Amino acid sequence: MSRPARSPSTSRYSDIVADLAATVVTSLTAEPATPVQIARMIRGHRKIEAPHHVRDTTFAEDAPELRNTNTPRAMATWRNLTVRALRLSGVKNMAAGLRRNARDARRPFALLGLA
Repeated sequence: MSRPARSPSTSRYSDIVADLAATVVTSLTAEPATPVQIARMIRGHRKIEAPHHVRDTTFAEDAPELRNTNTPRAMATWRNLTVRALRLSGVKNMAAGLRRNARDARRPFALLGLA
């Protein structure tokens, strides 16, 4: 598949076409797997991966070595609660929201309606 290369409008190379290749593993056979269907599947997968990306980048979820008993599941539950509460309160930047709430111990309680 190919698309026009992104370049500044003042560039004399704005008509260059760049080749874009992607490898996709799917359960569809070659016949019904149209580019539209594959694009739809990829967008659907991104919706699933978005919350995991937030937890991986903001909370470094894959870094801790808490591997015993139910600790990893409990920590994931707390992280999910934190992300959801901040999102419901309108926070767009998770790291900034965490820093803001960390500055004042009363803010997280107010965010959850407990203060």
